[in-house]
Amino acid sequence: MPTRRIDIDGREWQVYPSGFVTQYVADEFGLIFVTGQGDAREVRVTRYSPMGTRSREQSLAELDEAQLTEFFRASQPGARSPEAGYRS
Repeated sequence: MPTRRIDIDGREWQVYPSGFVTQYVADEFGLIFVTGQGDAREVRVTRYSPMGTRSREQSLAELDEAQLTEFFRASQPGARSPEAGYRS
């Protein structure tokens, strides 16, 4: 799975495309932002609609840092997100 790295507010985040599929399949993708390890690990999740390629991996590669930062600012903690492994 491809990974991007981005520095936001002095912290390095790894960005992954989510493998979670919704009913919108190629119209909406998830992004998972991860920083830290172990108990200090923080996970944030957001969704976006790709403007070009309909491949998750290629779409992530096409995003510039400003777009990734914007998506990060709109993200939510991953504690209750199915993309981050939460199961009800």
